[in-house]
This record gives sequence, structure tokens and C-alpha cells, in this order.
Amino acid sequence: MITQFFIVFKDYLIEVLPFLAIGFFLSGLIHEFVPTGWVERHLGGKGIKPLLYSTLVGTALPICCIGSLPVAVSLHEKGARLGPVLAFLVATPATSVTALLVCYALLGIKFAVFIFFAVILMGLIMGVFGNLIKFKPRGQMEEIAVDPVCGMSVSTSKSLETKYKGKSYYFCSPHCQATFAREADKYAIMGEPVRSIKSGLVSALRFGFVDMPKRIGAELLLGLALAALVAAITPVGKFVGDYFSGGLGYLFSLIFGLMMYICSTASVPLVDAFISQGMNIGAGMVLLIVGPVTSWGTILVLRKEFGGKTLLIYLTVICLTALALGYCFSII
Repeated sequence: MITQFFIVFKDYLIEVLPFLAIGFFLSGLIHEFVPTGWVERHLGGKGIKPLLYSTLVGTALPICCIGSLPVAVSLHEKGARLGPVLAFLVATPATSVTALLVCYALLGIKFAVFIFFAVILMGLIMGVFGNLIKFKPRGQMEEIAVDPVCGMSVSTSKSLETKYKGKSYYFCSPHCQATFAREADKYAIMGEPVRSIKSGLVSALRFGFVDMPKRIGAELLLGLALAALVAAITPVGKFVGDYFSGGLGYLFSLIFGLMMYICSTASVPLVDAFISQGMNIGAGMVLLIVGPVTSWGTILVLRKEFGGKTLLIYLTVICLTALALGYCFSII
């Protein structure tokens, strides 16, 4: 079993690393280049529009459940409300162009069309409930300043500081601090410099691949390890079709989807195999919906960043919505 665990863990890691890299990179770009005011204006307001924006953007981005986490955290730090953030976390991993094409090829047009609109509906429902949560950040958001020498974004609590004429200036490195000290009048008058694309990308990469992994990397690795452990010890075979062709299939799909990490594309052939063995098509739809949007990494990061109450509401909405959508699919 130990050997099987490490084999499965390696497979999971290889599967998610490209998407995780995209997620970290996007989080860095959002942190560095997306104005806070833009996020607050489009994802921070009330009503259906911010939820629709985040849901549609989520369905278009080619990243998985794990990869969407750093992007969601960055959006929230930029001013997005909790509702759009949770809607994004649902919509992003639940489907993709690749998953829809594979779904059409294996399960047919009915499955593909239904899952597309079901994901949008579930994202909107999740967003509505998310906006009702009275969430208090666990600590003060880090105040960000701009290095007056190189233009890099730096944290005021973690960077080098120099006081000049009663004003504080913050630096990314001793080199920039020393440069400022030699020509303080010049840089103080210039104020915030116009940053080059190069310096902005360096800052974005540092945030995405250094700061963000430090923040949620441990939770992501632990989540993958738990998923690999479940996969290594859970026997899944022909009995699924024999014993879960009726109502119990919904319960099995829900529990199986919550415990396992399954990306949206990989879940399609798995559901096709289960259905071919006799599983109820409604239960198959439940697995298609739940499998990609829940993972141990998501659970751990949500608990850390937004608290247990938010996590409980997130899982409850997913479970109830997925069961309702699966049943509706079985009768149409």
C-alpha cells in the first residue's frame, strides 16, 4: 500500500503541476498588474453582475481545482467579495473546453450541454450564498508600497525602510535602499516611478512563485497526499455498477467525489466507465460536478484563508446543488 500511495501521489503531482504553475503565474499577474479599483468595481459590488463575471471567467480559464486557489486568494486580496471568489472556485475547475469536448465524445451532447449550464448555475448559487457570509479577515491585509528606485511592489511590513523628510520609503533590496540614500532628493521628488514591464514581471513572478507557495503550498501538498492515500486504500471496481444503479449511486458519487481529486477532463472517462457498468446517469452527473470542484487542497486552503464557517457553507451548497442537478438530469 505504501508503494501504491507514492505512485498515486506522483501521478497526482505530475497532473496538477502544469495547472498549478498557471495558477501561481496568474495570481502574480493579478497582484502586480490588475488595479485594485478594477477588481473592486467589477467583483466587489453587490448584485448578479460580479457573480456572473467571476463564473464566466472561471469557466474559460484552463486551470484545475488546485490551480484556481492562488488566483482566488489574489482576487480576494485585491478587493473581490467573498461571493465572486467562491463562484470562481466552483466554476474554474468544474469544466473546460477540453473536458466538454471529451464529454461530448464519450457521453454525448446531452451530458456536455447540461454540465456547462449546470456549472454556471452552481457558480451563481454559490456566489449568492457567499455574499451572505459575514466574513472577517483573520488579520490586516498587507499594505503594499512601491520601491521608489526600481518600481517593485513590496510589503511595508517585510521590506527595508528608510525615513526621509518625515516620510517612509520601502525597498526590495539593500541595493535599492543604498541607491536611494545617495540620491534621496531625486527619488523623493520623482515619487512612484513608471515601472518597466521587466520589473513588473519580476515582481509578479516573485509573488506568484515565492510568496504564494509559502502561503498555501503546505496545504496543497497535504491535500494531494490525503487524496493519494484515499486512492491507494479505496477499492473501486465492478461492484459500483452492481450496487449503485439506484438512489445509492447518488450518495456514492457524492462521497467519492468529495474524497478523491479528479480533474474535470479525467472525471469524464471515469463516469463513462461507471455508467457503462450500470450506474444511474444522474449519479454520474453528480460525480462530474462534485469531483473537480472539491479536493483536500481546496478544503484546507478555504479553512485557512476564510474560516470553518465559509468552508461548511461551501461544501453544503456544492452537495445539495449537485444532488439536485443530478436528479434533474436523470428525469429530463
